[in-house]
Amino acid sequence: MWEKVLDWFGFGAHGHGPGGHNHSGGHHEPHGHTHGVIDATIATTDRGIWAIKWSFAILAITAALQIVVVMASGSVALLADAIHNIADATTAIPLWIAFVLVRRKPTRTFTYGLGRVEDLAGIIIVLIILASALVAGYEAVNRLFNPRPVQFLGWLAAAGVIGFLGNEAVAVFRIRVGRQINSAALVADGYHARTDGLTSLAVVAGAVGVWLGLPLADPIIGLIITVAILGIVWQSARSVLTRMLDGVEPGLVDEIHHAAEHVAGIEKVVGANARWLGHRLHVDVEIAVNDGLLLAAANNIAASLKAGLFAHIPALDVATVRFAEPETQSGHHHAPDPFLVSGKLASGLLEIVDTPQGERMRLRLSRHAEGLRANVAIERADGAVESLLLSPVGGDHHYLQSLVAPAEPHEFSARLQLAAGQDSEDLPFAMAEPDHGHAHG
Repeated sequence: MWEKVLDWFGFGAHGHGPGGHNHSGGHHEPHGHTHGVIDATIATTDRGIWAIKWSFAILAITAALQIVVVMASGSVALLADAIHNIADATTAIPLWIAFVLVRRKPTRTFTYGLGRVEDLAGIIIVLIILASALVAGYEAVNRLFNPRPVQFLGWLAAAGVIGFLGNEAVAVFRIRVGRQINSAALVADGYHARTDGLTSLAVVAGAVGVWLGLPLADPIIGLIITVAILGIVWQSARSVLTRMLDGVEPGLVDEIHHAAEHVAGIEKVVGANARWLGHRLHVDVEIAVNDGLLLAAANNIAASLKAGLFAHIPALDVATVRFAEPETQSGHHHAPDPFLVSGKLASGLLEIVDTPQGERMRLRLSRHAEGLRANVAIERADGAVESLLLSPVGGDHHYLQSLVAPAEPHEFSARLQLAAGQDSEDLPFAMAEPDHGHAHG
């Protein structure tokens, strides 16, 4: 019995809806929804928008019926509940306007489009709910100091039941559609509507209290409902302001790192930033890769990471992947331009670098044959050949480096000699020191 009650409120085995995916299933766990912020899985699907429309209609009809009884009975508890339902219903209006504006194409002035208009809609929603709380609270306090008889207690109780049934209908509708479109946010909103229905049942309790000879039961219930509305104001304001200040859910950055872990070739994630533009998420990731990679190989890594990000984060709209600049050695301002190696046995970058031991020839490999051996043969002006054997650095076969520095000057023709098993090849290249264009004083 207790498990069924917990499940009905969303705390049981079925109450988590589609949000219970784990990483092994390749899905990102959606985050809960609060008043004023619509999740992308709702706003970007026809079924989600359809659910918003019908929720608005049901709550509007419920509130209208309650207002009729308020006018006849004079109950401030029912007034507070009706205001609550009106606020819940009218929040769909600014969001719907925002969705229409968001679909407009970017312009030269608004190069990112009008996604931020949803944040403005969120502020309007918070103000609507706050105004409803202030009105309900004022009426309840006024009735405490200026009691008035509450009439038609039977109709009052019936109106409370109507409020409960209206919210329960919205709850069942949102939960069912949310599970159909795999939206944990819509499911969470359904359970929220279910708890809102309890405030309507509080109106029934107030009517019973008045019937039992406790006239202050009605305004006290009105104050309790006001406190509940103020709780929604706090929750909504915190959510809206977080997004306006480019805040994201705490686990989102972890999700980005998790996606990068599945992509071969990424050495580490240097930085990960994310921000919301309305219900669209923009992610900017900076990654470190082997700086000897060819452009095509690096682009393949970036494409794989983007695919992983879109698979892990359903709300993602734009993913930008940047490559971190390789760490440069200071003080080597006269190094020649590197040689891009592209042969049958290896691909990578050959350059002169500064190390703690001095200048060295270094070959950074993005692709190489098994058991690759490398040597640089520098042809000097007097006909001599300077030979520099390249060996793995620290046991890493992707970095081959000479044991001694190349002789001055660093302007020469040379050959990169590669061998692996019975195969070999010579790749000719030339290096020249850069012309700085001015003398240093």
